[in-house]
Amino acid sequence: MGSKQSQKVLVVDDEESILELLKYNLEKQGYEVKTALDGFKGVETAKKFQPDLILLDIMMPKQDGVETCRQIREVPELSNAFIIFLTARSEEYSEIAAFDVGADDYITKPIKPRALMSRISALFRRDSKKKAVTNQISLGGLMIDRSSYTIKMDEKEITLPKKEFELLYFLAQNPNKVFGRDELLQNIWGSDVYVLARTVDVHIRKVREKIGDDYIKTVKGVGYKFSLN
Repeated sequence: MGSKQSQKVLVVDDEESILELLKYNLEKQGYEVKTALDGFKGVETAKKFQPDLILLDIMMPKQDGVETCRQIREVPELSNAFIIFLTARSEEYSEIAAFDVGADDYITKPIKPRALMSRISALFRRDSKKKAVTNQISLGGLMIDRSSYTIKMDEKEITLPKKEFELLYFLAQNPNKVFGRDELLQNIWGSDVYVLARTVDVHIRKVREKIGDDYIKTVKGVGYKFSLN
């Protein structure tokens, strides 16, 4: 992603006061911002606006944030957009549901604008550092290209959401090395984002659904490794 001035943010929330608050603070930081009052409009706006980041409320009428996120992640052009959930709900199952459909972060209300702006900046900074690495990994019929975020398996192209891609890439960079859930959370999500250890399991399951069970192995009681054996 380019400079802050070129980064686009979509805010989807059914409370106009929150939309106005976030729009004001984001534009003050130099982001280009669009808003939507419900999930249906959010998906429609995201397709046209092509945001780099989406701030998405969970509890909304007509269509909740989880379903909205799921639909957004099905749009290839939006697969690399960051999605941060904003919600008044703090139950564990809500957080798991959010990460299960492809969220990058989860922030509970009431929103503190300065803290949120800091989280957003950290997310973009970390992404810029990762994009500086442009090498390819080719192992066992699987080709992973970090520069274009593409995967080919036996010449068939496979699309993975950003976090699933990064998880697979990280494991493939270190074949046969076992990583615990905490290590994977630290390397993929970073220390400034709080997520549950089970989030790793959810993402591993989703990667396996797309590339099969041959590449990522479970080491019982320890974690996961990339292996061709």
